Amino acid sequence: MPSKKALVRRPGPRLAEGLVTHIEREKVDVDLALEQWEAYVEALRTHGWETIEVDPADDFPDSVFVEDTVVMYKNVSLITRPGAQSRQDETMGVEEAVARLGCSVNWIWEPGTLDGGDVLKIGDTIYVGRGGRTNAAGVQQLRAAFEPLGAQVVAVPVSKVLHLKSAVTALPDGTVIGHIPKVDRPSLFPRFLSVPEESGAHVVLLGEGKLLMSASAPKTADLLADLGHEPVLVDISEFEKLEGCVTCLSVRLRELYA
Repeated sequence: MPSKKALVRRPGPRLAEGLVTHIEREKVDVDLALEQWEAYVEALRTHGWETIEVDPADDFPDSVFVEDTVVMYKNVSLITRPGAQSRQDETMGVEEAVARLGCSVNWIWEPGTLDGGDVLKIGDTIYVGRGGRTNAAGVQQLRAAFEPLGAQVVAVPVSKVLHLKSAVTALPDGTVIGHIPKVDRPSLFPRFLSVPEESGAHVVLLGEGKLLMSASAPKTADLLADLGHEPVLVDISEFEKLEGCVTCLSVRLRELYA
């Protein structure tokens, strides 16, 4: 049986100080962000996910984006080494959380850097974005961790957005979706579907054809519904101001051994 556990981490009081690289800084409403985060977590629970809250890291404005701190493949965890130095100590509570779940723990070591938001898994293919936050040594270490377990790691360039998963994610059938102006090389993906909105490129697979998506992508939601998927919309406007999306706010653990 696949597992349905998701690591989440509540936003801290310094959220508004989070990093922005590819967009203009906007004022973040921290109280609204907390409400939106609670609704996001509730959406996961409503669709059968057990959420596990990682200890807060209030000194780290970006710590709510828990996906960047760990990559999971089967029941093996790879603790990342975020490409932004100010984020590197965010991994500490996450390491404890995955160890408690019985995962084996591996690490990205200096000089490697890797953000979890750069890693898109489709079956046993792991796409890794080589961009501003993930370097070549990080890609090599990801390969070394997961290829012996049966993964095929494919590195792809990322220059127009923060992370690979800021540009593309995948539908349940493995089709990669993205907003063309933000995707470096759509031709690298065997099946690619262009979507009309940048935030429409981000989906979390909830199971049973349901897709967790941002409410800021109504045209994409209509397109995907027309293709037989079932969008579940959440408002994450405050996180989008910090280049966050629905994937960044949780780490889904689908293949833990019972």
